[in-house]
Amino acid sequence: MKIETKLAKFTKPLYLESGRILEPWQIMYETYGELNEDKSNVILVTHALSGSHHAAGMYEGDRKPGWWDGLIGDAKAIDTSKYFVIATNVIGSCFGSTGPMSPIYPGSDERYRLKFPVITIKDMVKAQKILLDSLGIKKLKAVIGGSMGGMQALRLAVDYPGFAEYIIPIATTYQTKPYVIAINRAMMEAIRADKEFKNGNYPPGADLKGLAAARMIGYLNYISPSTFEKKFGREYVKTDGMFELFGRFQVESYLEYNGANFPKWFDALSYIYLLKAISLFDISRGFNSLEDAFKQISDKMFLISFSGDTLFFPQEMRDIKKYMDKVGGRCQYFEIDSDYGHDSFLVEIDKFDFLIRDILKGDKDAGF
Repeated sequence: MKIETKLAKFTKPLYLESGRILEPWQIMYETYGELNEDKSNVILVTHALSGSHHAAGMYEGDRKPGWWDGLIGDAKAIDTSKYFVIATNVIGSCFGSTGPMSPIYPGSDERYRLKFPVITIKDMVKAQKILLDSLGIKKLKAVIGGSMGGMQALRLAVDYPGFAEYIIPIATTYQTKPYVIAINRAMMEAIRADKEFKNGNYPPGADLKGLAAARMIGYLNYISPSTFEKKFGREYVKTDGMFELFGRFQVESYLEYNGANFPKWFDALSYIYLLKAISLFDISRGFNSLEDAFKQISDKMFLISFSGDTLFFPQEMRDIKKYMDKVGGRCQYFEIDSDYGHDSFLVEIDKFDFLIRDILKGDKDAGF
């Protein structure tokens, strides 16, 4: 599989949903496979909250491959011997695209930090569309993404109808619910409460305990209670005393480990800005109703949810199907039997990769 990592820089302003602009701005992206002559084999892969453009393959020195490596590659469900796959890092993130820790001006030592504008899912998709236009890509074979990536897939379907043959949102929602908004706020406040956060003026690469705590909060909703039970039960860390105040159960040790590692590779301000984008997500904003928003979708849409998802519940994706049926849209819904939790779309690829393969081959078109 051919892999290339590229940086696209733009000098024309990016007009944001908030009314503010980014100028100049850039997107980091990665491509897999070969673009065919008429540029008709392009699949856009969109990432979740802590994801990046590195969706598949391995760089030299990597300990593990990209976050969707089980799905993307030669002879895999997203077959890079057939398709040219583009994975972008969203604006607001911290892996090369313009974000809160980017210089305000090229070559400047001053960074945006809290001066960075609030970014929405609509802004992320607009930036991606500008990138695709710059590459001469007039139409996508498909757009595929899970969680926040699924929000991007839905947004693209509404804002650019007819641009993608297949829309495949996974483990997502059409409108972020109060429960998730509350979780996101708790994570944001954990970061802000860290005295080393310094109102966003921490040094790059700072080991922020508040960000670690926020990630621990997140894990409580990415993995289901039954998975915690199966993985850890009530086992206690053997080297800790049962009656030590801060002695740990195995599940606590797991959360501490993952929390402590997170600040080593993700930026706190980017985390806050992306959480805000997720909380703000509402596919109907700018329309009179949800129905009016879903009426815009002209492409074939395939929804994939997981029965044990306790962040974006399956009912939310069933609701999308109901809206699409009501407005006469072409939509199919698949619910995967799983009790792992929200992160099933990352760790249980074998439960749905065959669906992706069949959709891309056109085998599911007969369902419309």
